[in-house]
Formats: sequence, structure tokens, C-alpha cells
Amino acid sequence: MIRLIIEKELREIIGSTKFAVSFGVCALLILLSFTIGAKNYHVSVAQYEAAKRENIRQMEGLTDWFSVRTHRIFLPPQPLASLVNGVSNDIGRTIEMQGRGELTADDSRYNDEPMFAIFRFLDLEFIFQIVLSLFAIVFAFDSINGEKERGTLRLSFANAVPSEKYILGKLLGSFLALGIPLIVAILAGCLMLPLLGISLNGDEWLRLTLVIGAGLLYFGLFLSLSIFVSALTHRSSHSFLMLLVVWILSVLIIPRASVLLAGRAVDVPSVDELASQKNRFSSQLWKEDREKMSAFKATATEPMKQMEEFQQFMGKQNDERDKKMQEFSVKLNEDRANRQIVQQKLALNLARVSPATTFSLLATTLSGTSLQLKDKFRNEATAYQQSYANFIKAKTGLVPGGRMMVFRMEVNGEKAKQIDPYELPVFEYHPFTVNDVFSSSMIDFGLLVVFNSLFFVGAYVSFLRYDVR
Repeated sequence: MIRLIIEKELREIIGSTKFAVSFGVCALLILLSFTIGAKNYHVSVAQYEAAKRENIRQMEGLTDWFSVRTHRIFLPPQPLASLVNGVSNDIGRTIEMQGRGELTADDSRYNDEPMFAIFRFLDLEFIFQIVLSLFAIVFAFDSINGEKERGTLRLSFANAVPSEKYILGKLLGSFLALGIPLIVAILAGCLMLPLLGISLNGDEWLRLTLVIGAGLLYFGLFLSLSIFVSALTHRSSHSFLMLLVVWILSVLIIPRASVLLAGRAVDVPSVDELASQKNRFSSQLWKEDREKMSAFKATATEPMKQMEEFQQFMGKQNDERDKKMQEFSVKLNEDRANRQIVQQKLALNLARVSPATTFSLLATTLSGTSLQLKDKFRNEATAYQQSYANFIKAKTGLVPGGRMMVFRMEVNGEKAKQIDPYELPVFEYHPFTVNDVFSSSMIDFGLLVVFNSLFFVGAYVSFLRYDVR
């Protein structure tokens, strides 16, 4: 019996003009998202390679390592980030390296192309979150009450069809009729990736598969919700209006309201406020150092020895000032970071009431473009900073960065030898792996399963009580 009902649903949905038009649009958008993602990835790779070449070029011709002031490291583009953008276009991609002090990432993608900050890119997250959720509503909002209005529901039950088998067949048939064609379109997009010049390793294929699986869970959630609401109402116009309100709340209202509420509940000092405090403290330390510099007296009588003594003195002062500045900065940053973590957790937990937010968090976590991307890039840059400082110190005897004065003496008649910028230690970024994101993604995976189960059970129970007359 269930098989006959599933076959009936498949024939009715797939044979409709509405399905042909809607599926054609969705399939086109899915393939476009893969194509545009591949193109954006190649553009990002070209920009990344050009930036690295320019970084080396700016150091060519320098004759001593004291003159290196523009060494930069870059966040390499990741293939999955082009398919699920997340925050990858919002955060800074470039960090100017210093041997000491705080590091700041600049040069976001939207800084280069501000138009995309308004309209955003077409990616898989957008396709699932916006397009396919509406696709599910359009096809299932009248799945029960629509049949009642057309009289086909009473006709079906004239054949003594059990209610529980009918609703199970309706749910399964709707998902198969709509989900399988979407899977085919997505698989076609995946097969296009090697042809478009994007090669994914095994870990990336696995994470992409999990993203697609999460998207299908999200799609099934809205499909079950639509059938649930259709079984609660007796007019298809009422169910469509209710589902549209729920969709607007889930996708547009709840995420934004959660951020606003969390911002009101937890006060987090701005970056500008912290920068102002750090600048005032730095100026105070520099003023103290200038007084010590004025009081400095060399013990040697030879000019070269005096210069060496002064350089050693300055190096010691720089180290002490840097230590004080680091301690002050760490205290301020930790306080802001702790407040920000509390605020973010509150905002995300409130927003997880919305299935759209749950899916977005899950998709960006699996693709490595979640909020943790910014922290990971900064942490790896900080780790690289130590090797960079050790290298420069081995070359010059001093650690660059902060406010410091360097005096050099040139010897006439000797041609200075140019430095080799390729001697610099290479910055290696280690992207997220499945093991890195597994634990943090389980909560959102579980929530999607819970939402699906609740709406499935709701549709089942509501139809058992439904008046089919």
C-alpha cells in the first residue's frame, strides 16, 4: 500500500509543469554555484600567487635585513571556501609580519570588491538555505489540504486506505520525488569540479559530502514542516501564508534578532577602544624609554664600541617595552575575547532556534569557513612570528617590530651584497580537517535531525486526526 502511495506521489510531482520549471531553475542555480565557485577559486589563487610574488619583489635590491619592513604572509584560498563562502570573504587575508607585537589581518575580499559585500556570492549555503527551502514549501504547502480542496483526498480514502500508511507514503514519496532530482543536479556539479580545474583531496571530498548531506536534511526539514502545516489547516492559502511567515522568521528575523539581543545583553568593547588604550600605554612606555635614552652613557671610548653598546641598550629596552606591552595587550585582549565568546555563544544559541541558522553554522563549520577561520589564521600567523623573529635576529642581532631606532654605519669602497628574500622561513597554513570540525559540528547535525523528527512526527500525528471529508 505504501509503495502505491509513493508511486502516486512520484507521478503527480514529477509529471507536473510546476516541477519541470522549479527543478530546472534549481538545477541551473546549483550548477551555477559550482561554476562560479570554481571561477572565484581560480581568481583567488591568482591573487594569492601575485601577492606572494609582489611581497618578494619589494625586498629585492635591499642590501641588509634591517631594511625589511614589508614582509607579509597570506591566507591561501581553499577550494571548499569557494563553494561555501562563510566568513572567508569578510576576514583579512594579509598580515604584515613583525618580530614582536600584535598581528592584524587586513585586505578582505570584500575590501577589494565591495559590490559583493552587498549582493554576496552564489554558493551552496545560499542555494540550500534560501532556494531549496522555498522549493520545498512551494511543492508541499498544499499536499494535504490541497487534495482535500480538490476532492482527491476523500476519493483516496474511499478505497479504505489506512491513514498511517497514507501519510507515510506522502512523506516518503514527496522527499524522493523532490530530493533525488536535486541529488542528481548536485552530483553533476561535483563531477564538474575536476573539469573546472579544482581538485579536492579525500578529506575535502568527505567534508563536501557532509555539507550536501546537511543540506538534504535541511531540505527534508522544510518538506516535513510544510506537510505538517498542511495537515493542520484546511485551506491551502492559509498553510502557504503560515509557512511563508515561518520561513521569513527562520531565515531573516531570528538570526538578526539574536545578534541584537546578545549585543544588548553582553557589552563588548570595540576594537577602536582597545586600540586607543594600547596607543596611550605605548606612548607612555616610549616616553619612559626616551628619558632612559637621554641618560645613556657609553663606557667605551671608540665610536664603534659606543654604537654597539647603544644598540645592545636599545635591544634590551625594546625587549622590556615589548614585554610590558604584550602583558598589557594580552590582558585587554583576553577580557574582550572572553566577553566576545560569551556574546557569540548567546547569539548562536538563540539563533539555533532557527533551522536556517543551524544549517548555516553546520555548513560553514564543515567547509572551514566558520567564525573559527579568523582565529585559526591569526594563531598560525602568531606561531610563524616566532620563527620569523628568530631568523631576523640571527641576521641582524635584533628583533624587529614596535618602536625602535636602528643606527647603521657604512664602509666606503665596499659594495654591499643584496639579501636573498627566499631565505625567509615559509609560512604554511594548515586548513581544517574533518577531525578538527567533527566535534563542533555534531551539535548542529543533531539539531537538524531533531527538527526533522519533530516535524515528521507532527505531520504524522496531525494527519491521523485530520478530517478528510
